[in-house]
This record gives sequence, structure tokens and C-alpha cells, in this order.
Amino acid sequence: MKTMFLLLLFWFSASVVAAQGLVPQATQSGDGVVHVTLGQSVVALTGPWRFQIGDSPLDPTTHRWLWAEPGFDDSDWETVSAAPVPGQYDDHTGDPRWVKGWMARGHEGYSGWAWYRLRVKVACRLGETLAIDGPTGAEDAWQLFANGRLLGSSGRFDRQGNLQRIYFSRPLMFRLPPVQLTDSAGHTETGVETETLAFRVWMSPINLTDTSAEGFNEAPLLVAGAAVAQQSLLDWVTISLRRVDVFAYSALFLLLAVLAASLTLFDRSDRVYLWVAGTFLVAPLGYMLFTLCSTVTWLDGRLADVLMSTNDALWVAGWVIVWKVWFRLQRPAWASSAIALMTVALAATDALEHGLIDYGLALPHGRHAAILHALGATNLSIRLAFVAALGLVIAEGIRKEGKEGWLALPAVAVLAVELFAEDFGVDVVGRFHGIQVQIWDVTDPLLVVILVFLMLRRLLHSLERQRQMAADVRQAQELQQVILPHTLTSVPGLVIESEYRPAREVGGDFFQIIPHKSDGSVLIVAGDVTGKGLKAGMLVALLVGVIQNASETVTEPLEVLSALNRALLGRGDAQATCLALRIANDGSVTLANAGQLPPYLNAELLPMEGALPLGMIEAPDFSQINFRLAEGDRLILLSDGIVEATDAKGNLFGFERVEELLGRATSASQLATAAQNFGQEDDVTVLSLVWVGAKE
Repeated sequence: MKTMFLLLLFWFSASVVAAQGLVPQATQSGDGVVHVTLGQSVVALTGPWRFQIGDSPLDPTTHRWLWAEPGFDDSDWETVSAAPVPGQYDDHTGDPRWVKGWMARGHEGYSGWAWYRLRVKVACRLGETLAIDGPTGAEDAWQLFANGRLLGSSGRFDRQGNLQRIYFSRPLMFRLPPVQLTDSAGHTETGVETETLAFRVWMSPINLTDTSAEGFNEAPLLVAGAAVAQQSLLDWVTISLRRVDVFAYSALFLLLAVLAASLTLFDRSDRVYLWVAGTFLVAPLGYMLFTLCSTVTWLDGRLADVLMSTNDALWVAGWVIVWKVWFRLQRPAWASSAIALMTVALAATDALEHGLIDYGLALPHGRHAAILHALGATNLSIRLAFVAALGLVIAEGIRKEGKEGWLALPAVAVLAVELFAEDFGVDVVGRFHGIQVQIWDVTDPLLVVILVFLMLRRLLHSLERQRQMAADVRQAQELQQVILPHTLTSVPGLVIESEYRPAREVGGDFFQIIPHKSDGSVLIVAGDVTGKGLKAGMLVALLVGVIQNASETVTEPLEVLSALNRALLGRGDAQATCLALRIANDGSVTLANAGQLPPYLNAELLPMEGALPLGMIEAPDFSQINFRLAEGDRLILLSDGIVEATDAKGNLFGFERVEELLGRATSASQLATAAQNFGQEDDVTVLSLVWVGAKE
């Protein structure tokens, strides 16, 4: 991808950048002065330049840099050429303008200040605009002087010339000041006579590890006339096209992050999709930070290096956590803390190695190299620890899930290759038309393909499990429809009405109406198990079975509740509230309660003492009352889903509304509908029993 976009760049700008012969070259006379005659054109100032390592002393009178002054004698300085060598390209971008820096010219191991000087004599037309297009390929910061005057800089410097902030390379155009020239006839024209250009360049110690990054890596350009605006535009187009692969990767990883996060809509219980999405977001954040630093001057480049080091550490740690969550590994308990510490250590060593050491530590160059070596060794050890952690996670995944663990192995192998490719010198896999193809140009797309395949496979398995669970829920619904009465048993002397509306597919409320054949009484049991869903439905099935069995041998409500309590004991958090009542054929009622809402008799709540729910202790003390129904009396049994119905503002349906509705002789169906429309939160059950007279 990167190769394709960089080729597009040079096809687009070949007329100005890619072919040396199309860019006018300055010529040098025997007096050591470069002579240039410009129309509206661009000239590469290839030199040869005068070069000297170290920093210039200040003039004690003017406090200006002596090496920037036009009268300074630089004849004993060495000369370096910025002319491109045919067949030599920038490894990262394939730019043919690239030239080797000072470490390849006899100054290996040197970092710090260095100066470049060049005298240029220009003849131009009246009103011609001249500018210097500063080299984008120069590390790490520099100042440009023309005839001793500061024109501008790449980086921020204080008034004494001390470096305060390093910026990433970006296009910079500096206008040259006009000089008045008068010929023998007294005519005046505007132009530039002889300019002494001087670059004061700083290279950070960190770039000692990069033999292509020091000083000039391309020639500055002298630009005239309308070409100033056009060249500036071309510079920014060039930079933008060089970043197209960054934009493309950012968009790709953002899209993948959104895709991974959206998979939670299909399986909210699986947190791994959120971890994958979060880890995918780390990559575009790093890309966008790099692009931002290459465009604006809000951040010091060294601070940006620190932030990107943190970003890289989060990328590695994110995948360790992803696979830990992927295989649902909970042990050891200290694993998460260890990963956090390793992440901080990796970010710190990488930041020190690639950024903080640039902030002016007063150490000899040899000590810098020693510190860099120690930091590099520590960083390597931490990366090895991360790979070891990944290996343990995958090994446990293979032991636990078999094939699923083996399928994750390629993704981990790709990540390990990325982590150590540079250490083993295999970070470059080839070159294409001078453009360096790096290992991550291959591994990043490969990692994406592997992870998309694994996530889709996991999602399909998850959907299959959900389908099976849905089938189980449907079976539970069918079972509940069988065990809960739909057509109510006809009981002489009673008019019975019931409404049952579960909050979910499977409810936790239950009731049974069981007439006794021998004495004409009827046993009514109603209750509510803890929880909702399939588990609650299974408990309901258990309790209904116990009620049916108990009703064959016992008739007293207390005995029924005791049997239900024994059935729930020792089943973890399986509990239920329940009431049981027996109505004799003469209207006398025995009512026992185990934490259930007491019934309403003629719109008034029956007074009953509180009692513990079923399943909490071995021998609970259930509350019990006795009373007699008169003809026309109405007994209403409610589940707490009625009074606990809640509207959008958080208001409860409450007892007052229940009493108001019951006072208007509201039917069971109307009462259930009113609570449901108000805002159903729990299962709703209403049983209405009207005594119409003694049984024959």
C-alpha cells in the first residue's frame, strides 16, 4: 500500500522533483561563488557547501554568529555536495533527491551542532521575488541565515540561539530580503547581489542510530517569481502524498475498530470485541499524532516521540489483554497488574531511547551511546517478556479450547515478528523502485486479515450459541405454558379471574389452583421466584411440581409452604416469596404467607405479619391468618410487579393506585393492563377470587 502511494507521488511530481535534469543546477566559478541566473524557475543549491562541525562563536560586539557573517573566512572548512547521486534513493520515501549526511562523510558518531555555508550570486529582473525553500530532509532542527541575518528556522530557538523545541520535518519557504543595486548610469533595480547562506543545524543524539538522518539529506532550493507559490504548493502536496499510506491505515483501523465494537450488538456478553476495538484504535491515534506533528507546531517532536512510544506500548499490551479475554483466562490474579507494569516500563524505556535523551543531557557522546545501549537492552528484555506472556496465554488457550487456541497462533506470530524485526535486521523486506518496503507494510495487513477472520468465526459461533439458547428459552416458555393454568378450573362457589404477563420470554411468577375432591375445598398457591429469565423459569417448574405432589398428601397452607422451603434449601441463591390459602366449602379461609404481598379483601390490604421468603433458613416461622368470606366478597392476589411498575420519570405505580383501581371494581385484566402501560419492570400476576356462596 505504501509503495503504491509513493509511486503515485513521484509520477505526480516528477517534472519538478524526480528528475535531476529538469531542475536547473547552480554553477560555481573559480572564485568559489555560485552564479545563478533566474527567470521564473527553481534551482537546487547543491553546492558544494562549506561544512564544519561544532557551533559558531558569537561576535563580542554584535552578539551575532560569526559563522553566519558574509565576511567570515571558511576556506579551511571541508566541502560537501548536496547533489543527488544517480541510483541513490531515500529508503523511506524513494525520493531521488536524497543525499548522505555527515556521518557517512567522516563524522560517524557525531551529534550536536554543525554549520553549512554557501555564497550565491543572483541576477534577477526588477521586482522578482526570491525565496529559499528549506530542505524537508534535514535533521533535527536548523536556523537559516542570509548575510548574517536570521531568515527563519525549523524548530523553536530562543534569542540566544538555544534550541527549545524540535518540530517534525515540514515544508518551509523563506523570502530573501531585496538589495538595492545601482548601475553606472544611476539606474536602480531590485535584486539580490551576493548572498551568503548559512544553515546552523542540530542533530539529536538519538539519531546516532540512524546513519541517514544527520544534517542535510537534500539540497535547499532557490525559488523565483511565480514559482515561489507553486513550489510551496508542490511541497505540501508532496508531503500529503507521502502521508497517504498513513491516512489509509488510519481509516482502515478506525473502520476495524467500529466493526469490532459493533459486534457487541450481536453478543453483549462477550467483552473481547470491545478490547479488540480499543486496541485497533491505538494504531490510528499514533498515525494521527505523527501526521499532526508533521503539519503543525503544537508539539515538540521529542514529546511526540514520547507519546508515540506510549502508543506503541499500548498496542503491544492491548493484544496481550485481547487474547487473555479471548480465552476467558482469569488466573493468575496478578496478571493484569503485571501487564500494566510491563506497559509502563516498555513505554518509559522506549521514550527515553527515542525522545527524552534529546532534551540536552550534558553527557559526552560516548556516554550517550552507552545509555542508548543500556536502554535498548532493557527495552528488548521487556518485549521478550511480553512475547513470553503472549506465549503463556496462547498455550493456556490451546490447553483449554484446543483448535481455537491454535488458530490464534498466527496472529501472535505476526505481532512477535513486528516486535523484533528491527533488532534482527529484517525490518526491510525489499525495495521497489527505490522505495523501502518494511516488514510492517506486510505484517499489519496480515494481522488485520487474521483478526477479521477470527472475529467473524467467533461471532458465528456466538450466534449459534444464541440460537441454541433461544431454542432453550422457547422450550421453557412452552413448559411454563403447560404448568401454569390457562383454562381455569371451575370451582363451585368461586368466580376466578387470572392475568399473567411475564416481563421477559420466561417469567418468574407462578400460581396453582387445586380443588380437593373429597372435602370440596380449594388450595391456591401464588408466588414469585428471585431473578428473571430461563433460570427463574426452571425454578418455577420445580416449585409447581412440588406443589402438585404436596397437594396429594397435605391440605394445610403451612405444610405446603414447608414443602416448598425444603425444595429450595441448598440450591444457592434460589429463593421465592409465596402465599398459600385454603378456602373451605363454607367460605372459611386459612392463609399462610412467606414474604409475598398480602391479598386485598374488598379493596383493603389484609393485615399480616412479615415473614422470610422460602429457601433462606431451614425452619422459618411463616405468618398465618384465618377469616371467613361473605357472599360477594372479593379477594385479590397480586405479585409485586404491579406496585413496583415504574414510569419514565422513576415514579412507582404504588399501593395508592392499586387501591384506587380496586375501589372502582376494576377487573384483573384492567389492573394488569394499567400496571403494564405505566411501566412494567417485573412479571405481573393478578388473581381475582369472588365468593358467590356456600357450595352444595
